[in-house]
Amino acid sequence: MKKQILLLAAILIFVVDIMTGQEKVKEKMKDGWSFGFFPVFGYDSNTGTKYGGILKLFDYGDGTNYPRYDQAFNLEISRTTKGQGVNQLIYDSRTLIPDYRIMGEVSYLTEKTLDFYGFNGYNAYYSSAYTTKGNPSYISPLYYKMERELLKLRVEIIGKLSGDNIKWFGGFEYMHNNLDTVDVDNINKGKDENDMVPYSGGGLYGSYVQWGLINPGQVNGGQAGVFKAGAKYDTRDNEANPMKGLWIDVQLLFSPGFLSDGYTYARIAFTHRQYFTLIAKRVNLGYRISYQAKLAGEMPFYMLPLVYNSAPQLTLSGLGGSRTIRGILRNRVVGEDFVYGNIELRWKVVRTVLFNQNLYLALSAYADEGMITGKYELPEISDPEGIEMLAKGEKEEMHTSYGWGIHGALNENFIVSLNYAWATEPRDGVKGTYLQMSFNF
Repeated sequence: MKKQILLLAAILIFVVDIMTGQEKVKEKMKDGWSFGFFPVFGYDSNTGTKYGGILKLFDYGDGTNYPRYDQAFNLEISRTTKGQGVNQLIYDSRTLIPDYRIMGEVSYLTEKTLDFYGFNGYNAYYSSAYTTKGNPSYISPLYYKMERELLKLRVEIIGKLSGDNIKWFGGFEYMHNNLDTVDVDNINKGKDENDMVPYSGGGLYGSYVQWGLINPGQVNGGQAGVFKAGAKYDTRDNEANPMKGLWIDVQLLFSPGFLSDGYTYARIAFTHRQYFTLIAKRVNLGYRISYQAKLAGEMPFYMLPLVYNSAPQLTLSGLGGSRTIRGILRNRVVGEDFVYGNIELRWKVVRTVLFNQNLYLALSAYADEGMITGKYELPEISDPEGIEMLAKGEKEEMHTSYGWGIHGALNENFIVSLNYAWATEPRDGVKGTYLQMSFNF
């Protein structure tokens, strides 16, 4: 990984050297179609090295609203060395229906080694010794892993309530989860005996099933249909990396039992984001605070990790990891109610035009945190081993991390980001490295 970072740094230094000589070139307005193809060679500490491709198409129309686009397509087909697969098509249009913004998504997402640490943050005991070879307590590198296949369909619409800044939105999201323990036979296929990964009892997830902590009707997953309705106030000057403005939204989510295997529940999600210009066109500061909670009903455990955003941002999976609390183990913070926040300083080191394309290179520094505010109630169990494991849990408190990032942007909207973050608590892991598309908020 160090070699990858050094190589990226060398490339960025070379690009900066080229750009510096063109710093005074006036930024060009774009019209018509523009595209960016990113041959994926990313890295995420949780999912492994990523390979594949991302194609982004932007239609800027006659260019009068640049950098805002009229419509866009995003296609990603990628895999990772730890068994994650992304097959995703997203469409975003401001012109398909006049005066309305329409978004659609079709995704098939696979996780051969999805993180599972239990529920309610620090209430769930975590020890890196269980996954560290050579440690007396070593069990398996897959101890905190499970398997998931997820089919997701989403459609959302945004309309005006008052002026250009206050808007309503609504939509529907359907998800079908197939869950299992890790297929260790497939992972060990073709390996020498000495290189085979040990895995017994299905890891922590298998133990939770055996101890009776997972509802038998949810063990293998299930489906959920979620209706969304809300309002937002949005004064951002640019969606990809705002230099100023507010973005506040509140949404109600309702999942009826007839679409969700008999589980009916309602949730609320409130998110506040604000951006400040510190140096014109160069330095900006942004922060995000989000509170999400169950209002009523019963949720299946596989719907707990979801973090909801208003369109055009996607629904995320779990607090911890690349998109929420960087540097923290993915899905480490899972419960019925939670709060999380981020603050990030961004500096556009170089802005220029190169080969008729608007480019900039930016650096960032940030701090992230979050915690469970409402527990997922676990059933009473009688298994001695399960009782002992639950007794090791500790009081929940804030999970905190900090880090830095390097970001390259093409025509404002196509952004590649490298983030590196540290957890402040060993109970949350050590650090995380993420090479991905776009800023987090």
